Amino acid sequence: MNPTQQNITVIRGDGIGPDIIDAATKILDKVGCNFNYEYADAGLMALENHGELLPQETLDLIAKNKVALKGPLTTPVGEGFTSINVSLRKQFKLYANLRPVLSFKGTKARYEDIDIITVRENTQGMYSGLGQVVSADGNEAEAVSIITREGAEKIVVFAYELARREGRKKVTAVHKANILKSTSGLFLKVAREVAARYPDIQSDEMIVDNCCMQLVMNPHQFDIIVTTNLFGDILSDLCAGLVGGLGMAPGANIGEDCAIFEAVHGSAPDIAGMNLANPTSVILASIQMLEYLNMADKADRIRAALKDVIESGDRTTRDLGGEHGTLEFTDAVLERL
Repeated sequence: MNPTQQNITVIRGDGIGPDIIDAATKILDKVGCNFNYEYADAGLMALENHGELLPQETLDLIAKNKVALKGPLTTPVGEGFTSINVSLRKQFKLYANLRPVLSFKGTKARYEDIDIITVRENTQGMYSGLGQVVSADGNEAEAVSIITREGAEKIVVFAYELARREGRKKVTAVHKANILKSTSGLFLKVAREVAARYPDIQSDEMIVDNCCMQLVMNPHQFDIIVTTNLFGDILSDLCAGLVGGLGMAPGANIGEDCAIFEAVHGSAPDIAGMNLANPTSVILASIQMLEYLNMADKADRIRAALKDVIESGDRTTRDLGGEHGTLEFTDAVLERL
């Protein structure tokens, strides 16, 4: 291995994961990234091979390389299995979940010219899994939501720094402080304090239910949305729907010194290995990874190639209105590089 090579931990994932991850790594190689891929198991594949969903050697490899690219993982539904994605976020303190959506012509989406980033707090709130109890008679259940000042400040600062870095104009803090006066109230209070430090950026705030309606009626008013864990999960999927669905939406989980980039859609086991999956989500995630690694020139080249393939309808997959498979779609992108 040559010393300048960047090591990337690659988790191919379940279902269509291997198909789309292989497409992404081919494209990264083609553009001259010179990465050294170190493969690790997680999800159902890991359960079969190692007897656990998230083996220690996978965690060790992510910790060593600090950058990972991952396909969709399946957490078996039912009691006793913790979400693998939640476990990874907690293990590596990946406090920021970055979900950009961008319109591509040719996607049959309901809107055009959408360019929104949802910045979601990734470790606190309703998803932290704290205090989950069900009464002995099974008639009552409860869970605890905790928001800290430090957690709220970190995510809001992340959103404003992102806005400044990317030359974006507006940050909208989304909350439910009118009802959840303690948790959402603290988040909003901190968001206002942070906003005051960034007079160069327009600041807005919106109650989450109104935000959902506004995203459907006039999505072009949004630039960067920053919010808590549960709301961020819901809003980022709504935003994906504006540009053609989860197949067009990547996600980055970013911490102080570690980052995991992923396709945000499911593992679609019904079409696994059938050369049907659209690899766009994980290609876009690999573009996020390149930007994180300060390789913006390569990221731009891949984005331009991908855009041209989708816009021209050259060998696109069925969900994009074409009749081709993962391999043909990938070849179309590779040819443009």
